[in-house]
Amino acid sequence: MRRLVWFAVAGGTGFLLDAGLLALLLAATPLGPLTARVLSIVTAMAATWVLNRQLTFGRSGRSLVSEGTRYGGVGVTAAVLNYLLYTGTLLAVPSTPPVLAVAAASAIAMLWSWFGYSRLVFGSPTSPK
Repeated sequence: MRRLVWFAVAGGTGFLLDAGLLALLLAATPLGPLTARVLSIVTAMAATWVLNRQLTFGRSGRSLVSEGTRYGGVGVTAAVLNYLLYTGTLLAVPSTPPVLAVAAASAIAMLWSWFGYSRLVFGSPTSPK
């Protein structure tokens, strides 16, 4: 249960960073909602890796390169899923506020992230550190 709570804290922090940076980029730059979201996702992913490694799961027991590669793989697939859901929502319902689309897409992508990080990244290592 502790891991789930810390995962939610890391994810919530990532969401706030993602949505906040998205709102800031939309207000302060000429970037559109699709381009701005790429930047906000990358920033949020880096922050959640640090939080998940330090607070949620601890070190994986794999080499840093292996852990990073696995985390990146899960993170990128979660980000692609998140981005596709976000973009699909905005295209299907153009009146949707971008931050609301972020929330819905992030909630669904979070389920994939939990599975991937807990089993593929920080689960039992196949080789010692």
